[in-house]
Amino acid sequence: MVLDKKNIPQWLVHALLWFMLYGLLSYPFLTGSRSLPYNLLAKLLLAMALFYLNYYYLVPKLLLKDRIWYYIVLSVLLLFAVGFYTNIAFPPSPPDELPRRAVRMRQHGDGGPGAFRFFLMTTVIFAVPYIFSTMLKVYTEWQKNEDLRKLVEKEKIQSELQFLKTQLNPHFLFNSLNTIYSLSVKQSLDTPEAVINLSELMRYMLYEADKKLVPLGKELEYIKSYVALQRLRLSNSEDVTLKISGEERGKFVPPLLFISFIENAFKYGTDFNGKTFVKINLSINNESIHLQVTNIIGTFKAKSESSGVGLENVKNRLNYLYPHSHVLLINDDGKTYEVNLTLNLKNYELHNH
Repeated sequence: MVLDKKNIPQWLVHALLWFMLYGLLSYPFLTGSRSLPYNLLAKLLLAMALFYLNYYYLVPKLLLKDRIWYYIVLSVLLLFAVGFYTNIAFPPSPPDELPRRAVRMRQHGDGGPGAFRFFLMTTVIFAVPYIFSTMLKVYTEWQKNEDLRKLVEKEKIQSELQFLKTQLNPHFLFNSLNTIYSLSVKQSLDTPEAVINLSELMRYMLYEADKKLVPLGKELEYIKSYVALQRLRLSNSEDVTLKISGEERGKFVPPLLFISFIENAFKYGTDFNGKTFVKINLSINNESIHLQVTNIIGTFKAKSESSGVGLENVKNRLNYLYPHSHVLLINDDGKTYEVNLTLNLKNYELHNH
């Protein structure tokens, strides 16, 4: 165990354990105005050796490797062996530690009930720190694995976020460029607006998407630019609506949290006549944000693996960022696809603080 800031609490627990054990062993003598026995320190050192043998070797090599019965049998034999050795190597000092009759039996090799009781008492004294070392090591390993799991989960979420970003890039970017090219060929008055919308999207992706939190207003501007560019690309977009209500000032959200649901709606919300139906409502309250995205299910829709993986990544990200602070309901009746997402901002702030 390396002595660093992370291990200081463990060292304090160990030090407290040995202080308490030493006090427990010496308490009967101090309260009885008797001198401490000469072998008390030796017993304490033997208990420490047994403790760390179990802590560093037996538990990791046997108990944590699912060799439970080997560990139990070996531990019992080891504790009895140490108890027997202690009785032989460190006999008590009469008449303080044992009744006179038990001392006489020990001195003459008599194995009466008093000697056996002393043997069991000695074994129990060593068993207490031994069992505590088992509990402490198991807890330490569990805590280490839990910290590792959280780290892996966090890195997984970060990689999924990167995946979500790359999902938006290739096809959407090329489609947008083709749209702008077509508008420019027609000398459409919408060409400057399309260029501005695309530049706003790319600026947000480059400079804001790597942050942990962004102002809600910036996220909404990104969504507006995305929907506006989609409208220019579509041949029939009269049923594409975006409604935002509420006050966004002073509120923050993780970047690109809503866009996957909106992108998915545009991806599959066009019927066989080329008509797109996408309805987006985003309402902002004091302590919550509610997003509703509804689209028709096109007749040519294919449930590709990439779409499923993308939405699954969003769910994982929500579970990580808003544990117990969000509600996600998805309804698919075969004709329409509806997403309802509610974020509890108050619980999110409490969780992160």
